[in-house]
Amino acid sequence: MALLDSVPAPSAATEVAELTAAMAAGLIGHGHLVERLVIALLADGHVLIEGPPGLAKTRAVKRLAMGLDGSFARIQCTPDLMPSDMIGTQLFRRASESFEFAPGPLFHSLVLVDEINRAPPKVQSALLEAMAEHQVTVGGSTRPLPDPFMVIATQNSIEHEGTFPLPEAQLDRFLLHVQLALPGAEAERAILDLVEGELRAPPVADGPRLDHAQLRAARGAVAAVHLAPALKDFIVRLVMGTRATGEDAPLAGLIEHAVSPRGTLALAAAARARAALAGRGHALPEDVEALAPDALAHRLVPSWRATSEGLSSRDIVARLLAQVRPY
Repeated sequence: MALLDSVPAPSAATEVAELTAAMAAGLIGHGHLVERLVIALLADGHVLIEGPPGLAKTRAVKRLAMGLDGSFARIQCTPDLMPSDMIGTQLFRRASESFEFAPGPLFHSLVLVDEINRAPPKVQSALLEAMAEHQVTVGGSTRPLPDPFMVIATQNSIEHEGTFPLPEAQLDRFLLHVQLALPGAEAERAILDLVEGELRAPPVADGPRLDHAQLRAARGAVAAVHLAPALKDFIVRLVMGTRATGEDAPLAGLIEHAVSPRGTLALAAAARARAALAGRGHALPEDVEALAPDALAHRLVPSWRATSEGLSSRDIVARLLAQVRPY
């Protein structure tokens, strides 16, 4: 993958390519996940990764953190987690006889929220402000979070005991929702070889990092990617297809809650980033079609009819893509 040649800082394209390659080198069969994480990074968005345990979700985020010149923190969610454990708290200093704010792990550039569906609703609500506005409110004072700031959350799709499903408002804050599946035999063998090789020769953590100036330059190049009017219309028609209620609507009776305008903006931003990674100055319909499931599916709620027919939100988006064509 190559970033646009028009990136203001000449080294930004090289650093993004090196970051992508370094992540892919330590992850077997996760090219899709690597691309989505880099797309979200360049589009200034957050990512939710869902899949069974043992699929290197945490490993992928750590490899991304290794390639960024910024602080990294991991929050392991549990049912007894409190918002203050994540945001921080006011501590009384006896020497000065005053309160001093001790920032929590949210005050880092890249934050991994592991098993987010194990966090209670209070914690999920506290994350809402941080993800939406890049700030938190503690003790009546609003404190800005670092710039850049990115949340990558994971959740286990096979366990439901002691979990708290994310509300629609929280899901809507994620630019992309990436679902992972178990690997095949060939990939499984490659994973075994990779891990055994790392036991004999642990990977070196030191290497080139994408600094903040280069990231801003890369994001500037993404923002400059052209979306043709016809492509914008295609994105809007996809989103409006989830809202149509007439009998001749493509998804009539299958959707309880449709995609919000944030879905339109997310799909457009992600399409720009994917085009930039491919070295193009313009987005194509295939960028939109490739990203639509990850950008739209978590933003709609299937109806009881769809659920009774065994249709997931991704199945519904697939039907939408089959009926709403670019031209």
